[in-house]
Amino acid sequence: MDTVSSCIPVIPSADLQKSLRFWVEGLGFQVESQMHDGYRLVFSMLRSGNLCFMLNQRSGVSNSPADYEGIRLYWAPANLVEARDRLKRLGYTVSEIAQREYGQSEFFVTDDDGYSHCFGVRTNA
Repeated sequence: MDTVSSCIPVIPSADLQKSLRFWVEGLGFQVESQMHDGYRLVFSMLRSGNLCFMLNQRSGVSNSPADYEGIRLYWAPANLVEARDRLKRLGYTVSEIAQREYGQSEFFVTDDDGYSHCFGVRTNA
């Protein structure tokens, strides 16, 4: 018996309009629905195939300890080089692709909210 059929991560964002550029143009997600508080965007449901994320307007202040890492996402793109090139063309600072000793080729990018995203594929893939 399955006890959970899905999980939708909720990603807090300081500026949803700015964050959508990374998620839609950079990662290829589609906006499924949105909510506004007056004229300000406060929620977006994003989908790409069977992947789904909610972006919510961050509430309160963002006072995190200096060693706080927050969320980190590990993506397995169909084409690692194309994913890196697309994010770089959009103006994001991406690391070089590195071949790791554990058999993955990976690169990193930090989005506008400060979240770390790692993109990786098996080195021999």
